[in-house]
Amino acid sequence: MNLELIDYAGVAVFAASGALAAARKSLDVLGVIVIATVTAIGGGTMRDLLLARPVFWTQHPTYLYVILFAALATLIYTRWFSPPERLLAILDALGLAFFTISGAQIAEGLEYTGVVVVVMGTLTGVAGGALRDLLTGEIPLILRKGQIYATAAILGAVLYQVLQSVGIPRGVAAGAGMVLVAATRLAAIVFNWTLPVFGLPDNEDR
Repeated sequence: MNLELIDYAGVAVFAASGALAAARKSLDVLGVIVIATVTAIGGGTMRDLLLARPVFWTQHPTYLYVILFAALATLIYTRWFSPPERLLAILDALGLAFFTISGAQIAEGLEYTGVVVVVMGTLTGVAGGALRDLLTGEIPLILRKGQIYATAAILGAVLYQVLQSVGIPRGVAAGAGMVLVAATRLAAIVFNWTLPVFGLPDNEDR
């Protein structure tokens, strides 16, 4: 599975999710493009800075054109059609899947292994959406009580590595990892799956 194609798909889907979130906040065209851009490149930028490698979109400006096209296409769509209520969540789940595995593959390409690959994959997947939510005045999904979000990315990145370790081809492992991320996140949305929530008892109850 081509890493560059995965990256372009992730950028396009996350840009669309950012544009949709901005449109729901009634931002102007520039605001929509800014939010779309931050959503699409935020995770990858943080990953590249932490890995001390050239930031991906500065080396390949085509990513910025993809973002612009996806943002404007989303604006045109929302101008004429009312998007489904869960469209943002679906786009976010797909972007999470694409970027988690592309981030894991980039870390692998730099000869990192194990938990570092999982962390970099997860960071690439969740950071852009977190920035989008912060800039549009929402609680980031990763911080919402009980939400299965980063957990989905972690599971997909782990599966990707495990499948390779038992001899499954890299492309097949990448596809399986993306499917697990997207399926877990979408199932959590549909069936309201949540993680256990823990808290300290009130002093009065002690």
